[in-house]
Amino acid sequence: MKRKAKKLIREYAESLLIAAALALIIRSFIVTPFKIPTGSMEPTLMPGDKIFVNRFIYRFHPPRRGDVVVFRYPEDPKRDFIKRLVAFGGERVEITDGKLKIDGRRIDSPEIFQKIYYHNRGPYGVEDKSITVPANSYFVLGDNSSSSRDSRYWGFVPKKFLLGEAFVIWWPPARIGRID
Repeated sequence: MKRKAKKLIREYAESLLIAAALALIIRSFIVTPFKIPTGSMEPTLMPGDKIFVNRFIYRFHPPRRGDVVVFRYPEDPKRDFIKRLVAFGGERVEITDGKLKIDGRRIDSPEIFQKIYYHNRGPYGVEDKSITVPANSYFVLGDNSSSSRDSRYWGFVPKKFLLGEAFVIWWPPARIGRID
């Protein structure tokens, strides 16, 4: 009887260790949960929304303009931030009359860029002044432009700081759905 109990305990312990190892691998390298702390991405993401971030997607294809990305904050890399990717290294970004221009052309795609009024704020968001994004960097903006500390204030996100793409809201239940 003692042998059976020891064997059963060992089997449960092995199963728990394997489950814990898999959970750690999945969370570290594949999908990470993230909670939205502020209103800087409203109306796309609301404070308190819980989302999943795909941490491996950019190994299969490069980031795209309009992706909602999570990255290490350039001024404090221990903190993670979430914003919308708007420009890539080598591109010239300009905010004029509330609209984004990349290399002199107004950006209307994806559709979210047509809906947002971008305010000219911060040293990198001066009206009618273009800023060139350095190589291997990104320019990111919050969807709630009037209440977002983003690349207009602190500059660029180095490529190595990009953690992944936010792809789904999983909490609260009324807001479950894909992030566009």
